Amino acid sequence: MHRREFMKGTAASVALSMVPGVVSRAAATSPNAQSTSAPKPFKLRYAFDAGQFSNSAPGGVVDELKFAHDQGFTAMEDNRMKGRPVAEQEAIAREMTRLGMTMGIILNNGTTGFKANGSLTTGKPEERDAFLAEVRSSIECAKRVNAKWMTSLVGMMDPKLPRGYQIANVIDNVRRACELLEPHGLVMVFEPLNVTENHPGFLIHSNDDLYMFVKAVRSPSCKMLYDLYHSQINEGHLIYNFDYCFDEIAYIQTGDTPGRKEPGTGEVNYRNVFKAIHAKGYTGLLGMEHGKSLPGKEGELALIKAYRDADDF
Repeated sequence: MHRREFMKGTAASVALSMVPGVVSRAAATSPNAQSTSAPKPFKLRYAFDAGQFSNSAPGGVVDELKFAHDQGFTAMEDNRMKGRPVAEQEAIAREMTRLGMTMGIILNNGTTGFKANGSLTTGKPEERDAFLAEVRSSIECAKRVNAKWMTSLVGMMDPKLPRGYQIANVIDNVRRACELLEPHGLVMVFEPLNVTENHPGFLIHSNDDLYMFVKAVRSPSCKMLYDLYHSQINEGHLIYNFDYCFDEIAYIQTGDTPGRKEPGTGEVNYRNVFKAIHAKGYTGLLGMEHGKSLPGKEGELALIKAYRDADDF
């Protein structure tokens, strides 16, 4: 190794070690790593988003898993999992098993969920069949990567059909999907996407509507994804709505607003929100579905610090 490269690597390791709650890769792999430099466990179970640590761990998702594990993370989610080659899916699953990490959500109906004026809302047999085909492929992927939860989307509004009929169509389609999922113990989680910033025209965009929908389906394979980013934009009252919907919430996702970046970069008091979630007794995952406020490794270190700070309650 050239001296310049050695000094560059040393400087990066020093910078990493100076960030509270962050463990350098060199320290984590040292013989005394567990006794001298293992990070303090998080109070809540944060699932990093695949790709979030690609600068610190440039060797792909398996490399990211090792890096994230060294920082104290015990879970990962991946909306892109179904699109990965089977061999890569299997390699990710093996590494997560080796590290004792939990697989968070995978995306179920990404291709049909944002179809203009449709998806599950129209009641058309061809759209129902397309949705159920995605569910079947999700089952195979979930079994391969040891995933339990899959994000599903109710779809866009049909402007030619009254809202009540659309919701009835969604309920019917989801009940059919649940018949496929229940024997495998798999769970579709639905979220109310915001219609102000990101998804105008999305059918269900409030937690009370989603809660009503999940109650109507009445299946252990249909639950709520409580997305703090979308919920803050749509309606606020994050702790109130979480408390009211708690019995149907199977998964949480984070992201500050404006900007959809890590906690502490926007208007949400994430320390108080996380404290309330913990106090309620939630033991599930919190997926980190958001971007980073800074680029490169600096942004990844800031991301880790943000969760350390918000988890310090």
